[in-house]
Amino acid sequence: MGGDKRNRVFALTALLILGLSVTFPCCFSAANHPQTKKKSARANKFGSSAVFPLHGNVYPLGYYSVSINIGYPAKRFDLDIDTGSDLTWVQCDAPCTGCTRPREYLYKPKNNHLQCGDPLCVAFHSPASDPCQTPDDQCDYEVEYADQGSSLGVIVNDYFPLKFTNGSQLGPRLAFGCGYDQKHPGLNTPPTTGVIGLGNGKASIVSQLSRMGLTRNVVGHCLSGQGGGFLFFGDDLVPSSGVTWTPMSRNSMENHYSSGPAELVFNGKSTGVKGLGLVFDSGSSYTYFNSQAYKAVVNLVRNDLDGKPIKETSEDKSLPICWKGRKPFKSVGDAKNFFKSLALSFINAKNAQLQLSPEDYLIVSKHGNVCFGILNGTEVGLGNLNIIGDITLLDKMLIYDNENQRIGWAPANCNRLPNVDREYSEGNSQPIVANLGILEQHCPAYALYDQ
Repeated sequence: MGGDKRNRVFALTALLILGLSVTFPCCFSAANHPQTKKKSARANKFGSSAVFPLHGNVYPLGYYSVSINIGYPAKRFDLDIDTGSDLTWVQCDAPCTGCTRPREYLYKPKNNHLQCGDPLCVAFHSPASDPCQTPDDQCDYEVEYADQGSSLGVIVNDYFPLKFTNGSQLGPRLAFGCGYDQKHPGLNTPPTTGVIGLGNGKASIVSQLSRMGLTRNVVGHCLSGQGGGFLFFGDDLVPSSGVTWTPMSRNSMENHYSSGPAELVFNGKSTGVKGLGLVFDSGSSYTYFNSQAYKAVVNLVRNDLDGKPIKETSEDKSLPICWKGRKPFKSVGDAKNFFKSLALSFINAKNAQLQLSPEDYLIVSKHGNVCFGILNGTEVGLGNLNIIGDITLLDKMLIYDNENQRIGWAPANCNRLPNVDREYSEGNSQPIVANLGILEQHCPAYALYDQ
């Protein structure tokens, strides 16, 4: 949720699960795309992928955001990226509570809200929380986050101009929230205008694109430790090798990415902490372990630092635990030799480990101290849940493959946006999104953009 969503953990299930309106492409047919002599493995009913640069960092900003164009003519919105929820919403240019941006940065609805009678709106409201009185009512939503932030508004749909990796540019009409009542936790106001929900629920932007046949139901991100990175929809960027995969686990809480059970390892040795369920959440700056795992790893780290020229300090309030060296640290690299690596070993996947080097759980504060970026989740109301946040996901490509129900990661250079136009156009037959000739007057779900 911007602001102190920087430190928020994954988004809890929406109070009122939103509805959305998807008009399936009326223009998809074999006659719409050229025949090629060489059949590409990607040339199927799905289209291509879309890639977006990211902005932000773990510290001191505490969030990563993406700029998304919405509407026709298009208007740009900066949104927090959040794999912990599936609802995308922007601050609404309407009588608005908690809207923190000038009106020129807000989304102005154009009588494009969904009605409760829309079959998909009905489907996405649970019977217990359905606010609709008549089919003509507007389709409302309310989402609450674990940091006590929230957004209340109405579901609308509008064009999302996108450039795909095959060079085609389309504006599919997608559903999202227009939020007119926001609550922001903490003292700081959010610098962004909303949230892009990347979770695995039916309401997510990627799920909508997948049902339209434009991308596969795959989303991924690469967060740079130096700041920035990139986000992608679809599977064009997924490496063919070198990815560690673990199955997604499904439970009663939907719309986020969980896996496990996992065992906590310290310096290559078991800690005895096993059976950890994990949630991968790009909306959380830091990683959260339950009380048992947190206390175990803190004790191991403290014991291992005993006798080393680095001392715990209570003067630095940047994070709950910080250490002071003989002279101020300029980067985690200056302090990493004092610390051992951690790992999460996944029991249901052969040889699957998520390695946590010191760079994956430490920050250097503005005071020149090194601080522990794993926090006690039980103390902030997470109970037994364990959240893998941005600090642990740095300099890795994270892949959430909803089609194959698996989560993958691989080391990557997140500083460079992939040159997808060249990489996926030269020597390959084009996916069928290219040259579809989708015009708004022929297919109302789309607008064709020439930019």
